[in-house]
Amino acid sequence: MGIFGRKDSDGTTTAAAGAVSPDLAALSGDYVIDPAHSTIGFVARHAMVTNVKGGFEDFTGSLHLDGANPALSTATIDVTMDSISTGSADRDGHLKSADFFKTEEFPTMTFRSTSTEALGGDDYRVTGDLTILGTSRPLSIDLEFNGAATDPFGNQRVGFEGKAEILRSDWGLTWNAALETGGVLVSDKIKLTFDISAIKNAA
Repeated sequence: MGIFGRKDSDGTTTAAAGAVSPDLAALSGDYVIDPAHSTIGFVARHAMVTNVKGGFEDFTGSLHLDGANPALSTATIDVTMDSISTGSADRDGHLKSADFFKTEEFPTMTFRSTSTEALGGDDYRVTGDLTILGTSRPLSIDLEFNGAATDPFGNQRVGFEGKAEILRSDWGLTWNAALETGGVLVSDKIKLTFDISAIKNAA
């Protein structure tokens, strides 16, 4: 069952068979992203032959969920660019440098949603402005609602898994190196991944 419900052919709203069906109205509200149980990652093609994965270790964010009207749901994310991690200190240092993210001059990457669309079932699309290096461009993130639960500490949680693709050159990230065999060292296309656990604010 989607967070905003699913209508059968007769117009009634029902839960998927076997699914736990929390009160949709109860899921509406404001949430804060739990970074200890969330990841924001990326994948880049390296030397035309393999994928290099990385992520960010320091980020904050918030969600507003509207169970009656998903179009009114919103999301914000702020990422500390100095927290980039790819498993290689040398590569991380290069990514922080003037060749890429210029983290001393542009310490934060941000996303601010501008629209939300229900695609059917548990699938949604959130579109907004992604700002990198001071440049803001539209980004659409396809999300799957993974469910809702109350953890052992009494926190009401919701979970989403998302993905998107960008061309880094659209944000001025153009550094590259040519390969002797043809092609370039770093792909222009970057895949973004999101695994989000968010905690509902206390009433």
